[in-house]
Amino acid sequence: MLTRNDCIALCDLTEEEIKAIARHEHVPLILAAEMGQYLIHQPDGVTRIRRIILDDIKEAEAKHRTEDVRRLKAVLYHFARNHPATRAPS
Repeated sequence: MLTRNDCIALCDLTEEEIKAIARHEHVPLILAAEMGQYLIHQPDGVTRIRRIILDDIKEAEAKHRTEDVRRLKAVLYHFARNHPATRAPS
């Protein structure tokens, strides 16, 4: 049986990136890992994940959750460094 950590390790995203997907899509972390793994291998997947993280940042800013904004901006920075296609403007 695969554990939560096994599922995260099999995904081409970090746990924080998966958490951003889970928050955005309102799904459990395991399902978000599956969604993220699928998306990252789609032609527009990097752009879609980038948009998810940006949406999460906007939501956190609107709700004045400064710690979440800081954390999500770090997630976006890390994602952009590891998936260079995200450097293109939206």
